Amino acid sequence: MFFRARFSPEPPFTHGAPPAGSSASSTTTVLLCNLGTPDEPTAPALRRYLAEFLSDPRVVEIPKPLWWLILHGIILRVRPKKSAAKYASIWMKEGSPLRVWTEKQATMLRGYLAVRGQPVDVRYAMRYGNPSIASQLDRLKADGVTRVLILPAYPQYSGTTTASVFDAVYAWAAHIRRIPEFRFVNHYHDHAGYIAALAARVREHWRTQGRAEQLVMSFHGVPERTLKLGDPYHCECHKTARLLAHQLGLEPTQYKVTFQSRFGKAKWLEPYTEPTLVAMAQAGVKRVDVICPGFTGDCLETLEEINMEAREAFLHAGGTDFHYIPCLNDSHEWIAGLAEVAQQHLAGWPVQADAAETAKAQAASRERALALGATR
Repeated sequence: MFFRARFSPEPPFTHGAPPAGSSASSTTTVLLCNLGTPDEPTAPALRRYLAEFLSDPRVVEIPKPLWWLILHGIILRVRPKKSAAKYASIWMKEGSPLRVWTEKQATMLRGYLAVRGQPVDVRYAMRYGNPSIASQLDRLKADGVTRVLILPAYPQYSGTTTASVFDAVYAWAAHIRRIPEFRFVNHYHDHAGYIAALAARVREHWRTQGRAEQLVMSFHGVPERTLKLGDPYHCECHKTARLLAHQLGLEPTQYKVTFQSRFGKAKWLEPYTEPTLVAMAQAGVKRVDVICPGFTGDCLETLEEINMEAREAFLHAGGTDFHYIPCLNDSHEWIAGLAEVAQQHLAGWPVQADAAETAKAQAASRERALALGATR
């Protein structure tokens, strides 16, 4: 009879020797985790991606048997083709914008941390799609990493996003015998570096494009019931908006907070972005600036939903100038702010030891282990 092992095999280990693939500076790693993206803008790729994304009980809190019928009987038969066309309209030469920006941010963060005296490795993972969180953690463990800082790309905490990232880490750890030391960043919606990066993005836009009558801050929506059940997301979005408005010297009448990407028929956080823009145009507002503070990298929701669909709706309703302000992406201010967030949570973890001292300590460790009966 075949029995499947409960735990994954551990990497080769010898007492007194560094783990295979490791170095003094690589045993601590930051894992930057974003939502995810399909591998390509095609219906089959979208079907795989949406099946994984919409099967997460953190995302859809409907009884599983009922939701399975809706998802596989209706949504995955209709939505992939439509979504593929939308992704195709914003796909970059290098691939999906979300993946391109997340990879660039991870690479830049590694450099910024090194310059600040914290030379740790930084990698990226996707909650849905590739590279998955589990696959990246497998690679980190094989490389001898013993400390991992999980850094979600979501400034505002939500059970639908941040907690789902943590779920993926816990699920991976459930099959590991020797679990690395983990730290988790819950949120940084009010971090000074993050707010300063947003303000710098808006000011640069105003400097080059002029200033609109209204600044609309559009955040990703979630069902309203999550607020009533204790999710802090709504409050954290509004705090980000207040802090950004303060940095920019805006009065409450000069900006609006809205929520986009509603899915299904349930009531979501209001006001909704596109209807708000339409109402503004109908009321005589001719020019708007729109920024999406909750997205740290441009993606389908910003490039297609806002800069294409919402733009068209505003102009069709009577507006004359619609200006989308790009996400933080690879801006210096943002990576510097992200480095500050990472450093705060890395505090106290050893980063890089002297090579000679490390070799001496490893030799002593091996001698002690052999004296206690170790065979290798």
